[in-house]
Amino acid sequence: MISVKAPGKLYIAGEYAVVETGFPAIIVALDQFVKVTVSTADQFGSIMSKQYQENSLYWTRENDRMVFDDRDNPFHYILSAIKLTEEYAKTLNKPLGLYHLKINSELDSDDGKKYGLGSSAAVTVATIHALCQFYELPLDKDRLFKLAAIAHFEVQGNGSLGDIAASVYGGWIAYHSFDREWLKLARKNYDLPQLLTEKWPGLKVDLLTPPADLKLMIGWTGSPASTSHLVDKVALAKAKDDMDYQTFLNESKKCLLAMIEGFKRGDLAAIKTEISRNRQILAGLSRLSGVIIETENLKQLCDIAEHFNGAAKSSGAGGGDCGIVIIDKNVPTTALIAEWQKNAIEPLNFNVHTLN
Repeated sequence: MISVKAPGKLYIAGEYAVVETGFPAIIVALDQFVKVTVSTADQFGSIMSKQYQENSLYWTRENDRMVFDDRDNPFHYILSAIKLTEEYAKTLNKPLGLYHLKINSELDSDDGKKYGLGSSAAVTVATIHALCQFYELPLDKDRLFKLAAIAHFEVQGNGSLGDIAASVYGGWIAYHSFDREWLKLARKNYDLPQLLTEKWPGLKVDLLTPPADLKLMIGWTGSPASTSHLVDKVALAKAKDDMDYQTFLNESKKCLLAMIEGFKRGDLAAIKTEISRNRQILAGLSRLSGVIIETENLKQLCDIAEHFNGAAKSSGAGGGDCGIVIIDKNVPTTALIAEWQKNAIEPLNFNVHTLN
């Protein structure tokens, strides 16, 4: 039996801008995992998951037709990962087999709370990793990223794929997104082995070392959000007011490059300054797009953290889910946590997961 795991992620900064080619974000991998096992099957294969058996579907009405949105259903990512890995196997003349695939996720709580830790990305990465072992396919981190990015993008159709990078590379990363329009064309013109060795325009992943005195805190607001829907809404606003959107992009890039420099210098004060600046930049995007990125609960989470000398902001697409705090690890945080709990904000005791 083959068993692999892939970590979940949290965005630290650079959200929304990172969906544009070459724009940076900082992301961390967390020590909460999706685990996938593969074992040989005889007469029929299976895909089993305790967490995903009763997954909800989003749907809307178009001209009296019920239209389903599959982008929040993890099974579609699993199926896409299987299809792509087997396409890769066939290009290398590997015979396809039958297998049982079991998925177990720690990224949502036992009582069904959804923390927004990138389960669709982690399950895509873990499924591909496990099946590449099953079929004995050549794989390194760069190939794993590219395979998982293709499989995920072919379901979601938007987003930066930064959550895939966090699950593949682990730790703290500076991620610059690649050109998704190029990928669509490349999929039609290159076979998979060639696409996996090509340089992808705009793609850059750098591992970061946090300052020794940096502490990351995570709070959960109790209300899950759909990343793909929020990204869609911001894309509509971009089309309406391109000049202000370009200003947002430029401000985000300046902020992130300064933050990355702060990591390189081990300068906690500089990182905290840029976290606070990124919060304000996202507030500007929220006004421009009409998308509520920082909900009232997220605002409370951030304001409380700032009162106790932390720098805080929403994480990921916002609209609910988690907020993050960067604080000096020598500063006591008991009172901060107590204030969060008084305001129905749940501290999440997760750590950054570094891969070998």
